[in-house]
Amino acid sequence: MRRIFWVLGLMLGISGTLAGCADLAYYRQAAGGQWRLLQARQPVVEVLADPATPAELRRRLAKAQALRAFASAELALPDNGSYRDYVDLHRPWVVKNVFAAPELSLEPHRWCFWIIGCLSYRGYFDAEAAQQLAIELRADDKDVYVADISAYSTLGWFDDPLLSTFIHWPTARLAELLFHELAHQQLYIAGDSAFNEAFATAVGQLGAERWLEQHGTADEGAAYAAERERRQRFLHLVAETRDLLAALYASPQSAAEQRAEKQRLLEQLRARYQELKHEWGGYAGYDHWFAQNLNNAKLAGVSTYYQQVPAFRALFARGGRDFAAFYRAAAVIGQLPPTEREIRLRQDELF
Repeated sequence: MRRIFWVLGLMLGISGTLAGCADLAYYRQAAGGQWRLLQARQPVVEVLADPATPAELRRRLAKAQALRAFASAELALPDNGSYRDYVDLHRPWVVKNVFAAPELSLEPHRWCFWIIGCLSYRGYFDAEAAQQLAIELRADDKDVYVADISAYSTLGWFDDPLLSTFIHWPTARLAELLFHELAHQQLYIAGDSAFNEAFATAVGQLGAERWLEQHGTADEGAAYAAERERRQRFLHLVAETRDLLAALYASPQSAAEQRAEKQRLLEQLRARYQELKHEWGGYAGYDHWFAQNLNNAKLAGVSTYYQQVPAFRALFARGGRDFAAFYRAAAVIGQLPPTEREIRLRQDELF
C-alpha cells in the first residue's frame, strides 16, 4: 500500500512541475482513476470463498487463476500479484483510448508521458474528458477514434486485477488477454507502441495456443481457431485498405480529390466486410467496429497492434518455441535503434 501512495504521489508531483494545466488535469484523472481501481480490488480467494458469489463468476475466476498459474509456470511470464484480485467495474470498459491521425495521413498522433515514453493513443478513466479531447482534435481537422478498452497494463508498477469487463470472455480469449497484458510487464520499450503491442499480441496468441494444446477441449480449440481465422481475414481486409489509402495520400492528387477517394475506399471497406459476414454465416463480431466512423485514426490503431505480429511469431519459431529464449531475443531487438529495430523485425518475418 505504501508503494501505491508513493507512485501516485510522485506522478502528481512531477506532472505538476513539468506540465501545463491541461496536462496536470490529465495526470490527476489518471492517478485518481488508478487509485479508485486499486481501492476496489478484492482478493480472488475471498471472492471464491464468499457464498454470495454467483456460480458463473466463481467458475470464471477459478479458470482465470488456472491461467494465471500457467502464465508463470509454462510461459515464463512474471510471477507477481497481478490478476490475483478482482474488481467489478459496473461498466463495459475500464478506460477510453483516444486515437487521432491527420485527415489525409495514416501517421498516428503521438502523446508523450513521463516514464513510459510516447504512445499512439491517450487513455482516460474519465469518459467525458476523453470525449472533450476528441472534440478538440476534430476541431483541429484530425480524424479521431475513441475506443472502449477492456484491459490495460500498468507495466508492473501495480498488481493489475482481473476485471468484470473481460472475466466472462471465452477461455481461450481470456487466456490471450491475460498473457498479452503480462507480456507488457515482461518487455516494454519506451516510445515504441508498434513493437510493444505486437510483441504482447504475439505472446497472447502463442500462449493461448499452448494452453489449448495442454488443457483445452476440442470445442474450445475449434472455436479459437475459427476466431483467429476471422480475425486474420478482418486484419487483411483493413491492411489492404490502409495500403490503398497510403498510396492515395502519397499521390499528387489535390486535397479535395483525396478526400473524395478516401470516402470511396472506406465505403468499399464497409461493403467488403458485409461480404465477409455473409461468408461467416452472419457472424457479427466486428459490427461494433464498423458501426462507428471509419477513418485514418481507427485504421492506424489496428495497425499498431498487429502489423509486426508475424515477425514476432517467426522469431518464436526460430528459437525452438521456447518462451524464455523468445523474450531474450525480443529484448535484444528492442535495444536496437528504432530504424534498425524495424528492419530486423522485417527480416525476421521473411524467415
